[in-house]
Amino acid sequence: MTTIGPRLVDLIVHGFVQARIWENRYSGIMHALIFWGMTIQITGTAIELLQMQLFLPFVELQFPRGDGYLVYELMMDSAGVAIMIGALMAMFRRLVLRPRTLETRWDDWYAIGMLLLIPFLGFMLEGLRIYATAPDWAGWSPVGSLVAGAMVGASIEDAETTHGWLLWIHIGASLVLIASIPFTKLRHLVVGPLTILAHPRRQSGELLAIDNIEEVEYLGVGRVAEFTSRQLLSLDACVRCGRCEEVCPATISGMPYSPRDLIQALRGEMVERLVMADGPEQAINATLSDQYIWYCTTCGACARRCPLFIDPVAMVVDLRRYQVLTSGKVPGPIGLALRGIDRQGNPWGLPADRADWVDDPDARRLMPGQSTDVLFFVGCAAAYDERNKKVARAFVRLLQAAGVDFAILGDAEVCCGETARRLGHEYLFQTLARQNVEALKAVTFNQIVTLCPHCFNTLKNEYPYFGGTFRVQHAGELLAEIVAKLPDAGKPVDGVVTYHDSCYLGRMNQIYDQPRALLDRAGVSRVEMRRRCEDGFCCGGGGGGMWIETGAEMRINSHRLDDALAARADVIATACPYCLLMLDDAVRSRGASDRVKVLDVIEVVAARCLADRE
Repeated sequence: MTTIGPRLVDLIVHGFVQARIWENRYSGIMHALIFWGMTIQITGTAIELLQMQLFLPFVELQFPRGDGYLVYELMMDSAGVAIMIGALMAMFRRLVLRPRTLETRWDDWYAIGMLLLIPFLGFMLEGLRIYATAPDWAGWSPVGSLVAGAMVGASIEDAETTHGWLLWIHIGASLVLIASIPFTKLRHLVVGPLTILAHPRRQSGELLAIDNIEEVEYLGVGRVAEFTSRQLLSLDACVRCGRCEEVCPATISGMPYSPRDLIQALRGEMVERLVMADGPEQAINATLSDQYIWYCTTCGACARRCPLFIDPVAMVVDLRRYQVLTSGKVPGPIGLALRGIDRQGNPWGLPADRADWVDDPDARRLMPGQSTDVLFFVGCAAAYDERNKKVARAFVRLLQAAGVDFAILGDAEVCCGETARRLGHEYLFQTLARQNVEALKAVTFNQIVTLCPHCFNTLKNEYPYFGGTFRVQHAGELLAEIVAKLPDAGKPVDGVVTYHDSCYLGRMNQIYDQPRALLDRAGVSRVEMRRRCEDGFCCGGGGGGMWIETGAEMRINSHRLDDALAARADVIATACPYCLLMLDDAVRSRGASDRVKVLDVIEVVAARCLADRE
């Protein structure tokens, strides 16, 4: 019951106001004209039917009457015009503008045709009625008056006869439209609002857990019937608008993956197996290739853009869970990463000491029963990757310079499990999560801080489900709070700097301003890339992308590098270990090391605030 209020707000904002559709101005105007035109027409028709004592046999509705009827006529005329303009805009968009991601099928033209035909018939009827009766209020029906004016010379008898049979055509067309709703994309008129109302109320970066994982019958989703009822509902709501494809980094980069195609393939499977019951249900892998789902970076751009709150990422993870935990059909590099996490506690599979990166004896390790103000959760990248070790050391020196009381867990810390979970190994993730929660509860601290947005999102949004509710901050948030305490002993990084938004820090957790504020505090000259903040473009490292091999022409990180070069940046500043590695790899692969370099925001701040650069 506590979610009824927020759900109703979502229905108003996204179902009636349609906020996400308005992100594209042309589509927003087009859709608003059709939606509100139809809403007014349907309401007006219902009012007209109630005048006939059809639904209330002993009561005649007394509205509209008098001046109210004049307003009613004007609104009905205006609504019909709005529908026709919106339909013509839709036709122009498909015939002339033809956006790259727009897909056209027969039911698109059917919907446009009916939206043009029914108002046209309505205006013809209104014109015939005005011509035959010549009412004083004819001016309040401007379109009807125009039609009536075009009939000059026709007999009243012919007008009445034509009105009679045209009325039945109008009624028939309207009934056909209503009857066709379940069988065409018009079903979104009903299913769309239901999907908005029913969408899961959780943080965008949070995945649903498999409860009682050691006892459940199905691990992941191998057949379409194993999706939740909410997911099946959302499959039916998809109108193939292509907004997800417009922002999907895998699709844009030329990979053989599309969130829209995924949803449509699953919907086709749902209709065939659950609605038509055509033959025995088969595994989804027979519809999708085993490799298909591994191209998704789980960046969440598709789910954020969808007007109907369809979440392809959650479905991808469910399908991966089945492949990893049930069928075992896992690409080689993914299997190696999962094996590394399982055996060595990190996706690199390195056996090194988890605190070996620490080069300062003052960075103490917190033992069970001890306390600190800030607990630095290091994460796998900073503990094992040589490039990210430099960032961790710079962060430690900044904390020390600001006088922050902090400590690390050392070997008591294990992988947060984010990579395992996004790759589908839910069992391994839950094992690691419970182990970390136990270690964190064994010590005392006021807050956790981490360099990695993937660790940050997991600790903040997913660990509470396993009893680990802590105050968690990203390093950029903490530094933004204590930046005034930092010295000014260095000098700004040379060149123009552009900030790359991490998907898991930005889109998933809405942290955009603090990293930029830190760059400004560091005194750099800063520019923005075209795709930024909520519309930021993925580096390609999330969702297992760090370990998936793709052709040079399909690398997402290379496309992101193009954004930075187009902004004429000399330095790309990141706030994520994966982004740092992926963009640095793009620079080296493209031979652009002499044009641009990649630094973490922390390194930029350290260059300005500390004299002893590493």
